[in-house]
Amino acid sequence: MKSIVNKSDLEEFGFITAKVDPNCNVVEEINRLKKEKNAVILAHFYQEGEIQDIADYVGDSLALAQHAEATQADIILFAGVHFMAETAKILNPNKKVLLPDLKAGCSLADSCNPVDFEKFVKEHPDYTVISYINTTAEIKALTDIICTSSNAMQIVNSLPEDEKILFAPDRNLGNYIKSSTGRSNFVVWEGACHVHEQFSLERILELKKTYPDAKIIAHPECQKPILLVADHIGSTLSLLNFTKTDTATEYIVATETGILHQMRKFHPEKTFLAAPPKDSTCACNDCSYMKLNTMEKIYKALLYELPELTMDEELRKKSEKPIRRMLEISAKLGL
Repeated sequence: MKSIVNKSDLEEFGFITAKVDPNCNVVEEINRLKKEKNAVILAHFYQEGEIQDIADYVGDSLALAQHAEATQADIILFAGVHFMAETAKILNPNKKVLLPDLKAGCSLADSCNPVDFEKFVKEHPDYTVISYINTTAEIKALTDIICTSSNAMQIVNSLPEDEKILFAPDRNLGNYIKSSTGRSNFVVWEGACHVHEQFSLERILELKKTYPDAKIIAHPECQKPILLVADHIGSTLSLLNFTKTDTATEYIVATETGILHQMRKFHPEKTFLAAPPKDSTCACNDCSYMKLNTMEKIYKALLYELPELTMDEELRKKSEKPIRRMLEISAKLGL
């Protein structure tokens, strides 16, 4: 078969810029390459709908980490952001892990600098460090237990009531857990996700006037005023599951817009409205990093097995321990 992409067009850091032949059926080519190379595509709920539909597994951070650990594929292509592909590599050192666009970072992960965080941890020597999975490997290496929004509350509650806890990096999620559990010895790092920080309470309430029967559902990374008016608060998967079983027919969804694709697939007869951001001139309720991935980039990544994510082995081993502890606790709790 004729090569559709010129490999010489790869930039030094591995991001593929070459154009795909418009006559190429990208979906067919991706499926062919997956079969030929024993590759699996893992996609986060925040990806574009067409990427979710081509993926072998779509989920939130916890489910994707669990699936990455269990896969028998030789190649893992992660349609998500850098820390997700990094987690897959940490759990699968002998597998090839691909990230279609190395620029797909995370504002929340960026809000926690390893040098500053190490200093913060040393200032709290008796604290158990629980870090959100939305962190770099360097932060994970300084952590005792990793968590996701799906299991953070349960992991905190699994520890003794008098245990001192340092939570990072999302202040909104951390403060929500602190308030919900009533923990007093609980310090929170001041980080945040740019998407969940941007939702406008005023504009959400205005939208509620237009759709008075709509239920407001929100991710715990949202700011407290948004959570106070929410009918349901939960992880991305929790929000999806709520809309599957709830009797309402209209929802205002305060999280990244990619999840609306799954909600509409399960209940096309229901109305799902993206919660509006503070700035009406931008798509601030979209994650610009998540949306860097495209079908063409996925095809080219599989074709050339680039960009490949690699990691220092010492760092990988250090960052693996808190992830394994999360998976073990989650398994014991049936999560």
